[in-house]
Amino acid sequence: MKAVLVLLVSTAWVFTGAQYYYQGLMDYLENRLLTIEDRMQFWHEQSHRYHTELQDFKKLTAEAMVVLKNEHGMLIRDLEGAAVRMDRVEREIDYVETHSSPRACANKADKVVEQGAWGLEEHRGEEEEEGGWEELQSRVSDCVEIISGIRSVKILKRVGSPKGMWTRDPRSSKVYVFNGTTGDRIYQFNSVRDFSHSPGVTSSTQIKVPSEWSGPGSAVYNGYLYYIKQEFGTDVQVVKYDLLSGTVIDTAMFPVDNHAAVYNLNPETVADLAADDEGLWLLYATGDSEPNISLAKMDPATLDIEQIWDTRCPRENAEAAFVVCGTVYVVYNTRLASRSRVQCIFDVNDAMINEEAPLLYFPRRYGAHASLKYNPEEKQLYGWDDGYQIIYRVTMKRKLLV
Repeated sequence: MKAVLVLLVSTAWVFTGAQYYYQGLMDYLENRLLTIEDRMQFWHEQSHRYHTELQDFKKLTAEAMVVLKNEHGMLIRDLEGAAVRMDRVEREIDYVETHSSPRACANKADKVVEQGAWGLEEHRGEEEEEGGWEELQSRVSDCVEIISGIRSVKILKRVGSPKGMWTRDPRSSKVYVFNGTTGDRIYQFNSVRDFSHSPGVTSSTQIKVPSEWSGPGSAVYNGYLYYIKQEFGTDVQVVKYDLLSGTVIDTAMFPVDNHAAVYNLNPETVADLAADDEGLWLLYATGDSEPNISLAKMDPATLDIEQIWDTRCPRENAEAAFVVCGTVYVVYNTRLASRSRVQCIFDVNDAMINEEAPLLYFPRRYGAHASLKYNPEEKQLYGWDDGYQIIYRVTMKRKLLV
């Protein structure tokens, strides 16, 4: 009986301990659940507050976007109005310049430079003794047209250095790019279109010439490259290079001052070669003290000098020049680049008078031209302006004296 009582007491004790244990566990779980509920409530309140703030921010952003959109529209309208006014101002400036600015000076070919200094006395021969020299001078060019206007056709792209040159062979569609003011590489493209679509000069055909070209005064004519070579302490040379065979065909040395630049605003241009309807021309300065630009008519086959003139066009403030139909057009600017303009014209045939000399202004662009090359087949100028490649189309008219 006693044993049974002990067993009952032990069993009751065990049940009582288990009850306390489970009760404590339930209390713990209940406290944890209450804590979780409190945190969930807190997160809910925070989320609601964040949501409210986000809605307010979204509303403020939408209102600000509406204001910015309205201001952007007003700015666009103001810019369009400014562009219209700017176009009107430029047209008025063009009108004033056309009607009030002095016309370009059309110089007469009354001074033929003696050719003895060029070592070409033997080419004159009996012709000079018989008076044939003056007759030859009067028939230098058969062209009867002059430029009446210049307008920008297209700003093609921007490739390379601020100064350089690009041109197209009049007898083909190939384009040649001379990047910088000196180098031994030329970049060739199959067409103007290929050049305009190219990412740069890396996709071109690179031509390495045997000697470095000096200045942006080269010319490409009938499959040949004519470029200026100037080595330190030596005379200036014109090199004729066959672009197809990759060989030098001929060279001609000209005893001009190494330090004389043909254009005062582009001292890198030692001499400037130009090709037009009549052939190949060379613009140069005989010395640094010579104030005017000289012109030479060259035989593109032999590089012989056929005739030489003093254009009486000053080198001061000149930036570039080009030859069209045997007439030299010298382009001037200012030290602080302004609007390029033709202020001096020289006709080798004396078939132009001052009254018909055109007043030519280039459309205002980025800076000053480093080079201008005329293509007689297209009647277009290829300009290099502060690294931009620009095409100008020229309009022509008949000379009055012809």
